[in-house]
Amino acid sequence: MSLFDKILAARGLDESSKAAFLSPDYSKNYDPFLLPDMDKAVKRLAGALKKQEKITIYGDYDIDGLTATTLLLDAFASFGFKNVDVFIPNRFVEGYGMTVDAVEKITSDGAQLIITVDCGSLSHVEIDRANELGVDVIVTDHHNVADQQPSAVAVINPKRTDSKYPFSDLAGVGVAFKLVQAMQTKMDGLPIGQEKWLLDLVALGTVCDIVTLVDENRTNVYFGLKVLAQAKRPGLKALMAVALIDPKTVNARSLGFGLGPRMNAAGRLETAQHALDMLITTDSMAALEKAQYLNDLNLARRYDQAKIVKQAIIQAEDYKNDSVLVVSGADWSHGIVGIVASKLLEKYKKPVFVMQEIGDGTKGSARSFGDFSVADAIKASEAIVTKGGGHKLAAGVTLPTKNIADFRKKVNEFYDSLKLVNQQELLLPNADAEAEFMEVTEELVDMISSLEPFGNGNPQPILQSNNLTVLNVRKIGSDSQHLKLEMKDINGIKMQFLAFNAPEHFAVELGAVVTAWYHPNVNVWQGRRTVEGQLLHLKSQD
Repeated sequence: MSLFDKILAARGLDESSKAAFLSPDYSKNYDPFLLPDMDKAVKRLAGALKKQEKITIYGDYDIDGLTATTLLLDAFASFGFKNVDVFIPNRFVEGYGMTVDAVEKITSDGAQLIITVDCGSLSHVEIDRANELGVDVIVTDHHNVADQQPSAVAVINPKRTDSKYPFSDLAGVGVAFKLVQAMQTKMDGLPIGQEKWLLDLVALGTVCDIVTLVDENRTNVYFGLKVLAQAKRPGLKALMAVALIDPKTVNARSLGFGLGPRMNAAGRLETAQHALDMLITTDSMAALEKAQYLNDLNLARRYDQAKIVKQAIIQAEDYKNDSVLVVSGADWSHGIVGIVASKLLEKYKKPVFVMQEIGDGTKGSARSFGDFSVADAIKASEAIVTKGGGHKLAAGVTLPTKNIADFRKKVNEFYDSLKLVNQQELLLPNADAEAEFMEVTEELVDMISSLEPFGNGNPQPILQSNNLTVLNVRKIGSDSQHLKLEMKDINGIKMQFLAFNAPEHFAVELGAVVTAWYHPNVNVWQGRRTVEGQLLHLKSQD
């Protein structure tokens, strides 16, 4: 069995399944009417189109919500809707999801129908208020649902227990896209096949929301990247330009680490409206101006983030023996604390809550890994929190500032009650296959690229090589934070490795025998192509 076949086998792909995985078939995507309430939503929208009712799309400030909002605006224009407005909540005013105040404002502005994207499944009170005011609501969402659905005309969510949809992990923009596909069967203006031009937005929202890149998500991102490569949307074309991303080589990493942070910076520091304005503009010069502003905001975000991380680490040292870190500061923007939590998780290898104290109230974000659910931890502390929720690995919480110490105690007691073991080992890279250097060729790297797009559920393959002798170790980077290593295997074949932000134990002695986990890549330098390893983990075999 070849090394590539071993990689495929590690992912559960054999001869009968690998062809479909390597070459996704868009025509095999699922019937949108298998989603719950889809028929009701389309019927209501058909009535709204006939009467040209005023519709407000209730978006969200993250990329999934922004791309879903843009997608519906684009598609509704094609279908002939003429009175469509948008409401994007502000992280620092409304916070996540629907609010009664926002519903009342939208209603006072004349809306007759509200369509949510990436939110609404748990907005019972807010949707009841809309109904009292004579406004119908259609929910499109992918978050967790309640046992009883809110009183909307339709609640389209693949996670509903009564859903017949074969795939439950669509992003919010994926659910909005299915609504458009359903509308195509009943309305003119967007011929079947033309909806593919919306897949650039679907790809961006799907990758950045970190849903699994398998099944229909993989197909949508696979073809969405092809649309992005043609760069027809002025805003995304401009954003790729300021992020120094070549449309011809755009991949999932470009979205997650290039476009995503710049768009998210708007909602983290000011308002996500800046990012939406960039997405929807049709003017190339305006698009470039807006993209550059997002880039500037992202630079400011990185500066603020670095400052908060340093302060958070100082505080975290006081609690480093806790199973769950809970840290807070009065001047830590809650638009940034989620990223800070990720950085602390990476450093301390334990679940983290990072919060901003805002007078009597405190608001923050949590990140976790392995078997510990931060959403469940918040639920276990519901007696002392104001509100909170989210996913297993990421969540948000609001609580009285005076309760921070009690909250820290509660979540640590909850962690200890689970009696979890060997959690830090779950952060270590898991190899797809063991390899000798003679097998790690440029041809293999090309074959691995056919597994893209990489992301959650389909990570970039990791190779493990054993019995490597360290020949050279060199620190590089402005702060000597990276390492360049040269190693040889038992056959005497040499390979270079690069370790970004290398931990101290990577600086091994010359002659040491180690095991390495790495991504194989092709490095091009002065016209010379060599296969190198991006080092993920290093372990001495002494």
